[in-house]
Amino acid sequence: MIELDPRAGKPLYEQLYEALANEIRTEQRPAGTPLPGRRTMAGELGVSVNTVDAAYQMLAAEGLARARPRSGFYVQETGGMLRPAPPPTPEPAAAPAAPAARYDLSTGSIDTALFPARSWGRIQRELLYQAPELLQRGEAQGDADLRTQIAAYLAAYRGVACTPDQVVVGAGIEYLLGCLAHLFQGAVAAVENPGYARSRMVLENNGIPCRLVNIDAQGLPPAGLAASGAGLCYLTPSHHFPTGVTMPAPRRAQLLAWAAEAEGRYILEDDYDSEFRFTTRPLPSLQGMAGPDGPVVYLTTFSKSLAPGIRIACMVLPRPLLARYRRDFALYSNTVSRFEQQTLCRFMAGGTFTRHINRMRLTYKRRMESFAAALRRELGPRLSLGGTHSGLHFLLTLPGAGGEAAMVQAAAAESVHLRGLSDYYMAHRDACPPDTVVAGYAALRSEDIPAVARALGRAWAAH
Repeated sequence: MIELDPRAGKPLYEQLYEALANEIRTEQRPAGTPLPGRRTMAGELGVSVNTVDAAYQMLAAEGLARARPRSGFYVQETGGMLRPAPPPTPEPAAAPAAPAARYDLSTGSIDTALFPARSWGRIQRELLYQAPELLQRGEAQGDADLRTQIAAYLAAYRGVACTPDQVVVGAGIEYLLGCLAHLFQGAVAAVENPGYARSRMVLENNGIPCRLVNIDAQGLPPAGLAASGAGLCYLTPSHHFPTGVTMPAPRRAQLLAWAAEAEGRYILEDDYDSEFRFTTRPLPSLQGMAGPDGPVVYLTTFSKSLAPGIRIACMVLPRPLLARYRRDFALYSNTVSRFEQQTLCRFMAGGTFTRHINRMRLTYKRRMESFAAALRRELGPRLSLGGTHSGLHFLLTLPGAGGEAAMVQAAAAESVHLRGLSDYYMAHRDACPPDTVVAGYAALRSEDIPAVARALGRAWAAH
């Protein structure tokens, strides 16, 4: 018996369709049997013939019934494949999440208050109303005028030697690394240890085996690179993550010599945090030392200079790789919204981006100095800080505080979130300097600095 309810808030033809579909799926109406005539069904249910016809047409469209000319509708054979799926098994209740720490000293956050919302929003509004052509598909490598601005900026501030046609814009370093992994299929990559585990994961997930090479006081050592047997090398020479080591020029020259020794060797240079150097001007990029067609792929992102949520990054390909990239990715669409691309383009063209970076650099420098001074007051002469010359985090070492794990736990008890340096070691954790944690200060509000320093002083005072 089928019952329809006019008060159910659902059209009667949908109610009838669902009832009949359930009967067919559960084989209450066997395959090949006729459905009641439309007038007969309408009379039995007290509805219009159109209501019944709409329900029957829905059954036919779904393949549950078939119309025979001058004969009516018949139940279609489903082979039991269209039976309703069993309801999903509920997952066990998750343990309640730990309350969020009051103070976040992680390395992945930024101060969102520094985002140039007014300028960025004004440009986007103008584009939305004045440039409807941006709704169309753009160039695969990114809009040409944005690539022109990026090439000019990288040449002026990072010594990158390239033309706009060598620039590829993409939605984040991870996406671009995935593209590069395709170009380097069959290669083995050497990566820094400690280092950025996400980049290693991206390469390995895309079929590039990774060999870990322990860094020294000058970064990745050529001897370790040669011993790895790798033909590809991923590194962060301008500001090593997470130690903050800046690779000196002689070491850079040695790595470039390694790449030049054999055909097909390449260095992937991730210019991590290069905008935020507080003491001296940064060394030119490895790519600039190698030249526009040298064995270096340059990668950088606007995540820290703008915001992580604005997924804009770029890479600079030497021309031999560029030809292969264009061949293999010719049919791909660019992964960054053209409105975002053009907003950044205008932001850079008008000089606003450079002024924004200068303001951020000064703000973060003052924040770092204030935080370092507050920590020294609270923690005393045992404290040593490393990597304060650049980037948005530093290493904090405090002998006698109970060891790294105890330091992290005690800080968490005071509602301060940070990580130990050993978390960034993907192997050979015994080589990690003891009693050392990684303290990011980008998201730390200036007014909270004294409170955070006091909280860490309380956390580590017992030892």
